[in-house]
Order: sequence, then C-alpha cells, then structure tokens
Amino acid sequence: MRLVSIDVDGSEIPAAVVTAPDGVDRVLDLREVADATTLVEVLADEARLAVVREAVTKAEADADTATLPTLDSVHLAPPVRPRTILCLGYNYRGHLEGGETDPEHPNVFVKTPGVIASPQDPVTIWSSTPQVDYEGEIAVVIGRRAWRVSEADALAHVAGYALFNDVSDRDWQSRTNQWALGKSVDGFGPLGPWIVTTDEVSDLAGRDVEVERNGVVTVRSSTDAMVFGVAFLVHHLSQIITLEPGDIISTGTPARSDEAQAVHTPITDGDVVTVRVTGLGELTTRFVAEQPA
Repeated sequence: MRLVSIDVDGSEIPAAVVTAPDGVDRVLDLREVADATTLVEVLADEARLAVVREAVTKAEADADTATLPTLDSVHLAPPVRPRTILCLGYNYRGHLEGGETDPEHPNVFVKTPGVIASPQDPVTIWSSTPQVDYEGEIAVVIGRRAWRVSEADALAHVAGYALFNDVSDRDWQSRTNQWALGKSVDGFGPLGPWIVTTDEVSDLAGRDVEVERNGVVTVRSSTDAMVFGVAFLVHHLSQIITLEPGDIISTGTPARSDEAQAVHTPITDGDVVTVRVTGLGELTTRFVAEQPA
C-alpha cells in the first residue's frame, strides 16, 4: 500500500493512495476507515492496517472510487513526523570513507525533527546556508516500538519505506567535527511522497537508486551496494535508542558519478532534485532562495 498524510486546513490526516478502475491515482481518507487521526496510528496497529488493506483492495475494484479526490488535487504533508531521525553516512560501497573496505560499524548521525518537510513544498536556501547540497536516500519507517530487538526480529518492527532528501549545508557541516548542525537546518528533509508498506515492499534488495539534478542523472546505483541492511540497522540502533512508531532511519546515499562530482556546485535558486527508487516512486524537490524580509 501507499500511505500518505494530507494537509487539510492545517491538519495532517491519514490517507491511502488507490489506483481507481479508470487508472487515476486517487486518495482515500482513512480517518473513518481506520478510526485514526494520524498515519502513525495506522502504521502502529496491525488491526488498523488490515482494515485499510481491505478498504484499498475494495476501492481499487469499485467504480465509485472515481469520485474520490485525485492525488494531484491534494496537498501532501510529510507522511510522518518522526521523533527520532537517524541517518547513515558512507553506507554504499563506492562511497566509503577511507577506501573500499567495509566499516565494522555504521557511521550514524542525527537530523533534528525540524528538518522534516512536505514532499511537495520547496526547500528554502537560507541566507545563512551558502553551501547547500542534496543526497537521495531511502528512509526506513518504524511501525512497532523497537528496543533491543534481535536482527532476526527486526523487520517485524518496520512499517514501510519512504524517499528522503538528506539536504545539508556543507559550510555549517565543516565548522565542527560533528555533522549535526549542517544536517539539521530547518526544512532540510523532504520526506515522502508516501510510505510503501512492507506487504508490498518486504525488503530493499535489488532496487535501482537514481538521483537527478536539473534533469541530469548524478547518482545511479543499487540497494545491493548497501553495506548495512535494514534488519541489521534496526537491530543495531535499537540496542541503545528506543525506536518509536513513525521514527525513521535514512539508509545513506550512493556516491555521485565521477562526472557529476567533477562539476558539482552548491544548490542554487531554481534547482530541482529528483530521487527515484524502484518500487518506491519518486520524490522531487525544488529549491528556492530565501526572500528578503
């Protein structure tokens, strides 16, 4: 299933994307279907998920579904508002720190909750952030509380996957030997456009990862190049941090191609970045310069 949150008059309501019999993606409001006010409530409850799954299956076969609002007519909010955002650096072979030897432990950093942004809203290049950069990633969305879980049981705690643009400011990142400031600028974390649940995407094996900047492919890789997989990451991180429903683990970015890196410049006003992953869809982010007050 593809699950989203929709901004309706400032409230973020849970919904499912259904492909109507006419082939158009439409939006099914889940508030009454699942007796839930947020998408996290749906993701964290197997009974609610089962009800939603049945409703989506029915809607996709029902001619009346053509009366539902189209996906392109609604404004998407971030699908979840995570309490904790844990990110991986150098988690793809070909993009490893210090050579091509797999690291013993994951290189983990945090982004603060204020980075989370709608998948449809532009990201502001602030006057205080002169070296904005982008990284297309896959976010693991937690569905069940995870505390010291085994690797064998870890995937049972995953609700699904979303796309994530780990936007950074390299100037702030270089001012300290910790990455948090450069990674935690307000709005520097578009997430979505939806969460694909694990009944549709059970794991991340064999998926193509592609990132474009202004229509030019700068990253092309496969999830098979990941050093640390989803099950290990959930297990490893839950040994010391309680992962709650709606929290995300962003699994890192592959390296840019040598050609793209050779001509790379900071993001500027009007740039458009698209992250595309097989089975998860695509996330397109437009960047705009901060307007004078």
